[in-house]
Order: sequence, then structure tokens, then C-alpha cells
Amino acid sequence: MNLYDVVVVGAGAAGLFCAGVAAQQGLRVLVLDHSAQVAEKIRISGGGRSNFTNRLLDPSAPQKHFLGANPHFCRSALSRYTPQDFIALVQRHGIAFHEKHKGQLFCDSSAEDLIQMLLRECDAGALGGSVTRWQPCGVRGIRHSLGGADTPAHYQLDTDQGEVTARAVVIATGGLSIPKIGATDFGHRIARQFDLRVVETRPGLVPLTFDGAAWAPYAQLSGLSLPVQIETGAKKQRGEFMEDLLFTHRGLSGPAVLQISSYWREGTPIRLNLAPEVDLPHALAQAKLRSRKLIANELTGLVPSRLADAWVQQEAAWQRPVAEASDKALTQLAERLSRWELTPTGTEGYKKAEVTLGGVDTRDLSSQTMESKQPGLYFIGEVVDVTGWLGGYNFQWAWASGHACAQALAAQLRG
Repeated sequence: MNLYDVVVVGAGAAGLFCAGVAAQQGLRVLVLDHSAQVAEKIRISGGGRSNFTNRLLDPSAPQKHFLGANPHFCRSALSRYTPQDFIALVQRHGIAFHEKHKGQLFCDSSAEDLIQMLLRECDAGALGGSVTRWQPCGVRGIRHSLGGADTPAHYQLDTDQGEVTARAVVIATGGLSIPKIGATDFGHRIARQFDLRVVETRPGLVPLTFDGAAWAPYAQLSGLSLPVQIETGAKKQRGEFMEDLLFTHRGLSGPAVLQISSYWREGTPIRLNLAPEVDLPHALAQAKLRSRKLIANELTGLVPSRLADAWVQQEAAWQRPVAEASDKALTQLAERLSRWELTPTGTEGYKKAEVTLGGVDTRDLSSQTMESKQPGLYFIGEVVDVTGWLGGYNFQWAWASGHACAQALAAQLRG
């Protein structure tokens, strides 16, 4: 019979890290994953170099960088395992890294360095602890037994490699984003099986799409990137970022749009300032006094030339020398560029989403241990209703929630 202290379902960032920490606390851990490869999200993230954390994360104020029905839920785990803790681990393994932008840390060489580090951590069991991995190995069902006088409560898992028994189960299966690398709703189904609530899911950190006919004038700008200010929503639902925007054939992408997509709701507009570092009304008014150039040519000093050319085609009044334009026309041009309001028709969906918003309801989980109201059943990482900003925040949640869970398991199962 296959007996373990803990079965971790999911060999991604959270699952592998949790398994390694638990084994180093003396627990016998089995990691199961239906995919043959481990940590595919790490492998493809950050252009293959993995944005593994963000040094600017403030654990005392998680609502600054995390979304969910209760963004404060993650404070405990993030405070007890910080970006600095994970950076120290990366340094101990001799992995070179660099800061790219706004606290975002990337491997110098390859995300594979990070994956191998996690596997080495899994191999570093102590006090009799160990990690066994079965891959590919699907889980067909999970049952809970209350045990008896001589048998503690335990779980039985029916897997592709036979039945497994463990005192605790950790669900680290992620969300629905990027199904081509194996994403499924397994974790949500297990939560519901044990009467835990699940917050409605939707794609996050995802490109936005627009109606084909309405988008036609802008499709020609595909590939164009520029820094913008972007916002959506109001009051507590409001999001605002200063990041780079990317035009695509179907809509908008780039860091600015990925960030705002987590705040955007269907049917609501987004607002863009396409020249956030320029006082456009003043610049155009000054140009009118001294320039004989066409408005489009004058704009190329303020925004990318492709954008300037496409923009002036919208109004006949903008297709003339700036000196001959009316004040009203120039004011309208400045306003349109600095407050472009448009309503997406949707997103590129889970196939392009970097994360899944929603998930296992944090009201049914302990913020200290990640254990659910179902004793011995834990949830960590993306499967939980905790979603971070773009920039390493979601990986830090994986490390922190996995660490909190592993410490709790060790205290409970060895105590």
C-alpha cells in the first residue's frame, strides 16, 4: 500500500515549493501531476527567464498588489515568507538574476535554473522526509475517511498508478489559464466536492479585444508599442497603471492592458492617455504659433508617427497645417489623445490569460495554514481566490502560500 504523510496534487511553482519545504521538515510527500513536465508556467514565464518575485511587494499592505474578494487574506503568508526570503534561496543556489522594471526580478540565464532549484529543494529532505514524484499521473478521485480507534483520519486517492493513502492533501493545481500546458478546473471541482465555496472565475492578465468593424482603423497599428496611462472602474473597483501598451490586430495588449484586465468588467469602458508625459493642449497651442507643419507631422514629436498618422485620419479638421487649425479642433485632438475612452467586447480568454481570477473562496480557508474547513485538505497558489499584479507577485504568492502550508503540515503531522 502507498502510504504518505502528504499528497500534493500539482507540480507547479506552489506545489513543488510546498513539497520541498515539507520534506525538509521530515514529512514523506508524494507529488502528483497529470502532465509529464513540471512547472510549465515557470518555464514559459518572463520570456523564458521567469519573473520569479517582486522586491517592491509590501506584505503589510497586500491590497496594493493583490485582488480577490478579501485581498487582505494573503497578508499572513506573505509576511512570513517575503520576497527577500525567496531571493536568499535563489542566491544560495547560485542563480544569477537581475531587476528589469519596477522591482521585477528575472533569472539571467533561464527559467530552467529556477525549476532545477525547486527540484533540488525537493531532494533535500531531512529527518526522514522525502519527495516522490509520479508524472504523468492523473487523480481520478479523492475520498476522506474519519478513521477509527487505531486509525487516524486520512484521504484515499485513486490515481493512474493505483490507490494512495495520506493524512493530508494539498491542492496546488492552479487555475484555468493556458489550457495548452495542462490547466484544468480540477482544484475547483475538489473544493466543491467537499462543500467549499468557489468564487466565480474569469481570465486575468489577459489581452482585451474589440469589435472587428470598430477596431478596423486601429488594426493597422498592430505591433506599435508606447507608454500610456490606463484606467477603468470607479472607487474600490478602480484600477490605474502607467505601463506600455501594445496594439494588436484584434485589440490591445502589453503590460498596461494585462494589468488593467484584472480590474476590467464586461460592458465597462477603459480610459487611455496616449501621451501621459506631455501637456498636449499646451504643446499644440505653442505649435500653432510657430509651426507650418501638418498636424500629423507636429504630433510625431509627441507620440509615435504611426499613431499620429492614424489619429488625424479620424477628422478632416486635423488633416491640415497646425497653424491653420481652429483652436477647437486642436483642443478636441488633445482631449481625444489624452482621454481615449473605449469599451472592449471581451478578452482573449484563458488561452492567453496569465492567471485566473477567482477560485477557492478564502472564507473557507485559514490564512495562517491554508487548510480548508475540510480538515486535512489544503489549497495553495493560483487555485485560491488571490490574484497578483503582473510583475512577479503571483509567483511570490505561490512561494508564500506553499511555505505557510508546509510549515502547518509539519506542525500538525509531526506534533
